[in-house]
Amino acid sequence: MTELDLGREAYPIPGPPNSNLADILERVLDKGIVIAGDIKIDLLDIELLTIRLRLFVASVDTAKKAGIDWWETDPALSSRAARNALQDENRELRERLDALESKSDETSDER
Repeated sequence: MTELDLGREAYPIPGPPNSNLADILERVLDKGIVIAGDIKIDLLDIELLTIRLRLFVASVDTAKKAGIDWWETDPALSSRAARNALQDENRELRERLDALESKSDETSDER
């Protein structure tokens, strides 16, 4: 063996650092990642179907910083949003009932 061959064995060439899945997932959730794609089906230059896919993978905090918080206002996903929706509906029904009762009182007063 030559001196050059011995030098390679003594000092390995550094490669990229090893990352485990947890490190990669933490990095992705911290910064966020967007995956976008379009599927388009044409037949004889006539567009039959277009599907647009957008996927945003991030932690809740990162999503909120990006202005995405739809899960907080969706009654199917949030019990607080469901309560708010019921309270709003209840308030609207009470207002309509009050309006109908006041019209009924006005009509009976005229007679």
